Amino acid sequence: MAAVDANGTAERHLRTVLAGMAGPGAVPRPDQVEAVAALVDGRRVLLVQATGWGKSAAYWAATSALREAGRGPTLVISPLLALMRDQVTAAERAGLRAATVNSANLDDWQQVFDALAADEVDVLLVSPERLANPKFADRALPLLAKTGLLVVDEAHCISDWGFDFRPDYQRLTQLLAATAPGSPVLATTATANARVTEDVAAQLGTDTLVLRGPLARASLRLAVAPGLDGVQRFAWVADALDSLPGSGIVYALTVDQAHSLAGFLAAQGHRVAAYTGQTEPDERARIEAALRANEVKAVVATSALGMGYDKPDLGFCVHVGSPDSPVAYYQQVGRAGRALDDAVGVLLPAAESDPRIWEYFATATIPDPDAARRVLALLPRTPEEAVSVPAIEAETGLRRGRLDALLKTLRVDGAVERAGTGWFGTGREWAYDAEKYRRVVAARRAEADLMRAYAAGARCLMQVLTEALDDPSSGPCGRCSVCTGALPAPGAQPSAERVLAARRHLRGRRHVLEPRKLWPSGSGRRGKIVGLAPGRAVAFADDPAWTDLTAELAGPDAEPSEELRGALVDVLSRWAREWDERPVAVVPVPSRSHPRRVAGMAAHVAAVGRLPLVEALTVSGAPASAEASSGVRVRQLFDGLRADPGGAPPAGPVLLVDDVARSTWTVTVAAALLRDAGTGPVLPLVGHRRP
Repeated sequence: MAAVDANGTAERHLRTVLAGMAGPGAVPRPDQVEAVAALVDGRRVLLVQATGWGKSAAYWAATSALREAGRGPTLVISPLLALMRDQVTAAERAGLRAATVNSANLDDWQQVFDALAADEVDVLLVSPERLANPKFADRALPLLAKTGLLVVDEAHCISDWGFDFRPDYQRLTQLLAATAPGSPVLATTATANARVTEDVAAQLGTDTLVLRGPLARASLRLAVAPGLDGVQRFAWVADALDSLPGSGIVYALTVDQAHSLAGFLAAQGHRVAAYTGQTEPDERARIEAALRANEVKAVVATSALGMGYDKPDLGFCVHVGSPDSPVAYYQQVGRAGRALDDAVGVLLPAAESDPRIWEYFATATIPDPDAARRVLALLPRTPEEAVSVPAIEAETGLRRGRLDALLKTLRVDGAVERAGTGWFGTGREWAYDAEKYRRVVAARRAEADLMRAYAAGARCLMQVLTEALDDPSSGPCGRCSVCTGALPAPGAQPSAERVLAARRHLRGRRHVLEPRKLWPSGSGRRGKIVGLAPGRAVAFADDPAWTDLTAELAGPDAEPSEELRGALVDVLSRWAREWDERPVAVVPVPSRSHPRRVAGMAAHVAAVGRLPLVEALTVSGAPASAEASSGVRVRQLFDGLRADPGGAPPAGPVLLVDDVARSTWTVTVAAALLRDAGTGPVLPLVGHRRP
């Protein structure tokens, strides 16, 4: 009888919620009814269903039913701001009072806490990172002690095996363990293979109800256009936007590529916007709304616009470069065609750079055991003595990005804790599970191999994706470019005119070397860095317009090529229009590895600019470690570089020439030495700025 009552309650609330979200004609799916009924009965449920299936309707209906029964508010753990904004809107359409606490609305936190205390919130949405925030933990978690329902959205992030594993999601295991027996929990995802499904279900509990449906999307026409170089990929997208239906998303793998491609598409007359993890929250919300209202043809985005973004009539997704797994690709391309009979998903593989990016993502979240032991040995055991990140960086030699990721992992594992801006050890023993991490990296590399097979287009594309998700109903779709032999316009090759336009645009980009502001801790110098002006680079990262040039700069030492010499002069000619004062000399950075190339670059610039070439710097000893912390690296650079005591440094502004820059500490130290010797402002010019 209880099951019948639960089913009846579930269907009644589902019909109400679906009417608000999709219109009065919407009919609940059987799995939706079963999921909501189980949650009303206090069970734990894992929903693995395709994008657009209606997973959110299940948790809004369960919330409605549980609130009607007098239970507390629902806590939704959601990974992205875009997703939270969409969920707040969807919850309100379902008749629920929703609020969010995130990094973009700090001023609203107190108002939300007050509403929670007054029981005026039905749904609170937070990111997993909020669970680690002391202010949130102190104020919100006690108010949520009587949570009626815990929802873990995009639950594949819990699993080490998930394509988008996030260490902060592992805190949810502790939250789940603290949840009282009989308290309902719902986990949802559209992108979980069998291994991830089993892992997440095990974390939820032994009695978890798993509801898994077919994942193929009949509305999607998938396509792969292989064999294009970086410039041709830009041109292909510009041509395609002339004819692709409706509005959509163009995915790029890096922030720089997203901005570069958006700039080119705008120059070609397309209404587009760039959207990345660095986009300000208010601007993100504006862009999301503009896309939803079809005010732009496309948003050029990184994966920051991905999970859960809700635009049912999204007409297309184009990927410039391949995500690192077919599961990740399915997650993003599944944004398109949720409420359409026909939508397009096109992949433009980047064979020259994809494998390197895949390898980075395969290992980026894996902790270094030696580094972990150094950090743990350094940290005190009391919060009063907590050590700052710059101090840890200086003492251990770890670079900031890797150190931040390591501290996050150690914190999730309970070995360290934060006190203000510093860190201390908890005394809890930490052990590196080498076998576990070996299997994780192997699994991620195997997924990259599957993505390589997808990009090769040897068999049905939808079948490759659904097989990667262990979908038992997987089979040929009959619609993709492999099944039909047809590609969307412009076909296999973009127009020659657009290729020329793309190359001109990309080669005309302005790559600024922003000067460092402060000397790092442990460097031997303190305070502000003065005298180093913003510089320029010919190429940045995997610059598609300069593949030969970046290959040359990464190769063995030789005289600079004609292309490199000409590119330096082109950059200088544009840059010179911005100078307040013309440089009085050219100074090469002395190089141990490429002395002929750097000397030749500086000599050519000096000759064309009719400036004296002054070898004002010398180098000796061992090179600085590229993997050391900023403080250690700067100290090593000062040990090796010297202002030539026999030279007469010029008294005015100088051009400082080097072949490549990554951290920019080399040109920063060189500039400091020149300034100490009496030169004017230093303007660095390099061939390639590496990320």
